[in-house]
Amino acid sequence: MLARRFTIVCLLMSLFGMFFAILVAEAGRSPRSWDQASSCQFGCVNHFRR
Repeated sequence: MLARRFTIVCLLMSLFGMFFAILVAEAGRSPRSWDQASSCQFGCVNHFRR
């Protein structure tokens, strides 16, 4: 019973740790967002045309 409870606690802690690592990694990213990429909606289309 104790081993089963320990296993469940370890699995929950590892899931929480992965979630927290993803959260910290996203918060530490540079603010290079999709807004900059989408700002050239129609100007870039003519740029790639030959």
